Amino acid sequence: MNNENENVEESGREQEVMQSKFYKFAKGKGVMNLPNKLTIARVVMIPVFLLFFYLNFAGHYFAALGVFAVASFTDFLDGFLARKYKLITNLGKFLDPVADKILVSAAMIVLLTVPDFFTLGLGGWALIAAGCCVAVIMGRELLVSGFRMVAADAGIVIAADKIGKYKTVTQLISLLVLLFAGGLDEFMGEHLAVKIINYAGLGLFALATLLTVISGINYIVKNAKVLKV
Repeated sequence: MNNENENVEESGREQEVMQSKFYKFAKGKGVMNLPNKLTIARVVMIPVFLLFFYLNFAGHYFAALGVFAVASFTDFLDGFLARKYKLITNLGKFLDPVADKILVSAAMIVLLTVPDFFTLGLGGWALIAAGCCVAVIMGRELLVSGFRMVAADAGIVIAADKIGKYKTVTQLISLLVLLFAGGLDEFMGEHLAVKIINYAGLGLFALATLLTVISGINYIVKNAKVLKV
């Protein structure tokens, strides 16, 4: 009896959601619902981020940080809205992870073009280590993308795991912290506070690389059956 009551209540809540004005707005027309629009907006913000990163004006790193922060937030928001309002589409399934990978890859690559983000008080070896970390992260993404293509051809659906989600969040936070440190460095120079924040960002970046390796290995081991089809 309790289960029946719970099902009725849940059904009632779903109907309220479906009838709400926001749902009608979020649903949009066809596949162009609000979550997918947010994902597309994230892609559009990438060149804006790059523009602010390289434009030479006071506070340009902070401007780039702001754009990157908004783009990162849309990564959470589009998924949340798609799940809450049952607006999950094939376009969203394809575009959302692609947008994430482009955003993170673009940010990592441009940061490498400015050595101070990685070498502040550390020396040239830190830039080499950062380059290796970026290569590992991007290599993992290519490997997993290829793995997904093989699985799709075999008719196998592979769900994202929690480690992969933690990896993405850690990557985004580490890049936000590094950009913040870069913005402070522009005005404060190699102040102790700037170094501490920069080192925190580097530590998170190293953690993100470790999670990337672990999630990649876990991904392949858990789905090894794909290679046996």
